[in-house]
Amino acid sequence: MRKLNALIAGSTGYIGVQLIRLLIKHKNINIKYLCGNNSVGKKITFYDKSLKKLPTIVKFNKKYLKEIDIIFTALPNGEAQKISNNLLPHNTLIDLAADFRLKDKSEYLKWYKQNHKSIKNIKKSIYALPEITGKKIKRFNIIGCPGCYPTSILLPIIPILKKKLIHKNIIIDSKSGYSGAGRGVLKKYNNKNLNESLSAYGVGFHRHNSEIEQELQHYTKSKVNFIFTPHLSPMFRGILSTIYIELKNGFKIQNIQDALKKYYKNSKFIKILKINSLISTNDIINTNNCYISVCKTRHKNKIIILSSIDNLIKGGAGQAVQNMNIKFNFNDKEGLV
Repeated sequence: MRKLNALIAGSTGYIGVQLIRLLIKHKNINIKYLCGNNSVGKKITFYDKSLKKLPTIVKFNKKYLKEIDIIFTALPNGEAQKISNNLLPHNTLIDLAADFRLKDKSEYLKWYKQNHKSIKNIKKSIYALPEITGKKIKRFNIIGCPGCYPTSILLPIIPILKKKLIHKNIIIDSKSGYSGAGRGVLKKYNNKNLNESLSAYGVGFHRHNSEIEQELQHYTKSKVNFIFTPHLSPMFRGILSTIYIELKNGFKIQNIQDALKKYYKNSKFIKILKINSLISTNDIINTNNCYISVCKTRHKNKIIILSSIDNLIKGGAGQAVQNMNIKFNFNDKEGLV
């Protein structure tokens, strides 16, 4: 089988560089083009010295699409929509931004403060959380990868909501390494010490509320009440989400544990740990894994779920590769750790 040609647009950001690191190890992929704007003419070694023997960074041109099988877009919101309007029948677009996460154009406008530039392609796309979406991904040529926070939140919550084990009032506290805010975070917070400071942001109205709400309603067919608060933590990468839930009458913590273990029994990347296991971001750094731990509290009807991922891999580049592997019938773990 020939290798598929890939183009990476937005190749120099934290996610783009991480994606390159994964794809150079993927036996089915040839990186044909690396695209950027301010970085045109540079080698990717300028951003990561280990990435050698790769094409010089060029400005995206739609003429490249004739030679390309897979386009990965790790661009500012709105840019992948423009590229999607030029796709050829043999192209697959895998977007790591928010352009094809929301199914309602008015919701996109509400949360991202811009009109969607490819409304016709929204219906042709899929919100692809691989362990949840599964083989449905194969039917779509435009794949929207979930955000990093929603990935850490939806993976533990969707299975137990579908089983109707918990009340639909949920509190979510998530902490992320500052790489989740992109390279611009260093300028945005230049008056703060990111390595020694913990800060809440987007309190009550973070953009990821939109896709969390969309997906929970999609899988439960009803409204789920939740409060989500994200934080930037004094570390470069990783997410730890702490989720507070209330059990329905008649159910115990073991029911939650059993439901999660059954749902993910064939998953290569979701690890359901023993009840009351303490987890940290250090457990999952540089992997495509999600660690989930169900914990007791002093209230019998209330439990805490801990969920940890690497925001640059499972919450970003790794998830994109995982979706590609499903789409093209590659080995699930090809290119991933």
